[in-house]
Amino acid sequence: MPARGGEQYLEGLREAEREVWIDGERVDDVTSHPAFRRGARSLAALYDMQLTPELRPEMTYLSPTTGDDVGLSFLTPRSQHDLERRSRMMAHWARYSGGMMGRTPDYLNGSLMAQAAASDFFARNRPEFSRNIRRYYEHVRENDLALTHTLVNVRRTRSPQATMGTDEEVSLRAVRETDAGVIVRGARVLATLGPISDEIIVAPSTVLRAGPGAEQFALSFAIPCGQPGLRFICRESFDLGRSHFDHPLGSRFEEMDAIVFFDDVLVPWERLFLLDDVELANSCYAATSAVVHMMHQVVVKNVAKAEFVLGVACLVAETLGSEQSPQVQERIAEIILDLEVMRACLRASEADAAPDDWGVTCPARMPLDVARNLFPRMYPRMVEILQLLGSSSLMALPAEADFASDLEPDLERYLSTGTATGEERVRLFRLAWDIACSAFGSRQVLYERFFFGDPTRMASALYTIYDTEPPKNRVRNFLSRE
Repeated sequence: MPARGGEQYLEGLREAEREVWIDGERVDDVTSHPAFRRGARSLAALYDMQLTPELRPEMTYLSPTTGDDVGLSFLTPRSQHDLERRSRMMAHWARYSGGMMGRTPDYLNGSLMAQAAASDFFARNRPEFSRNIRRYYEHVRENDLALTHTLVNVRRTRSPQATMGTDEEVSLRAVRETDAGVIVRGARVLATLGPISDEIIVAPSTVLRAGPGAEQFALSFAIPCGQPGLRFICRESFDLGRSHFDHPLGSRFEEMDAIVFFDDVLVPWERLFLLDDVELANSCYAATSAVVHMMHQVVVKNVAKAEFVLGVACLVAETLGSEQSPQVQERIAEIILDLEVMRACLRASEADAAPDDWGVTCPARMPLDVARNLFPRMYPRMVEILQLLGSSSLMALPAEADFASDLEPDLERYLSTGTATGEERVRLFRLAWDIACSAFGSRQVLYERFFFGDPTRMASALYTIYDTEPPKNRVRNFLSRE
């Protein structure tokens, strides 16, 4: 099956029954429910881009299995050129939402590609798991499936005294083996895109502590989102049903986050990739280079997001006539610095790409690690800058309906500026509001703060892997000079 279009994706959601709950209600059809339908349509638009004649060469490549066009995010890069092609494809998708959809399918497609290429890693657990991960990658690629994933175990306490980073009563674990597969029980967070995905990958939790019983929590598998016993419990929707004028981002790009309950779910043997091995679970992402390819996609998204916020900030200043103010220029320059640092990290990672242990051309990790540690600090400040630039104009915001009423002449008279009509001004500032002040925008800030996990743990990981000996030796040599 070649790369899908948007309607094929939506039809797949309609055909596959799943148990999705929101606000105490079970959802019959996510493609028509107001909490999910417009987010699903935005994802469908990404799939449509693959079939657009002028974009298709940059969005697809020929499947090595069937010869059909398949999504370029599945490409196993064997050269720097391949890596750059995939980067351009990911940029098309990221720019469609201004970087506001963080879990578009290319994120997990790249991760799955890397794990399949490193299938011998999974054979260290059980030989058949090597075949399973390769076949699953091919299945997802050839059917162009949208994946969600869940990585973090639910815990009742975050006390430092808690053992293993798990809780035997609630954390996801394997409870027994059968001829058909393994039965799993427990809960995981946070499945972004879960209700509007085709399948879910349960990734190895990489913070397991060795100890008695720890092996039951060491597992990795993939199943359809409609597997019996699997439930998605969603937060409230930030698509409030308003128009694109009133809520330009929330009305389009609600990708939804969900807790996932596994109530004695059967995982068929052919869908298992890792089981009962704590050491392999903890090292899986690094050893297969999956984490590097995921970071690559994220930094592409970060560039698109910084570009988008910069564009909004510049238009806000231009519309208010404040672009010549030194303090306004200083604030916008901060966003420029953030954008160019992200671009530099992305370019350095691709320029210094090299084959990994599995023969896959892999972006250089350090620039991406730097980027993923910086952006959680950068993005909240970008939002703060938008608030400072917009000030009271972010609250003086009539609705679209007001412009269709008898108020329209007065709105135009009082709200127009030297560069924008009243309607254009309000449309722009409603976009700035949706980034900087709305529920949708607040979720974006929280999301970026914790995209890859706790910032302190990420900084500690960077410190641990960074080679500090060369700079220390330079200082030692300096101190030893006569």
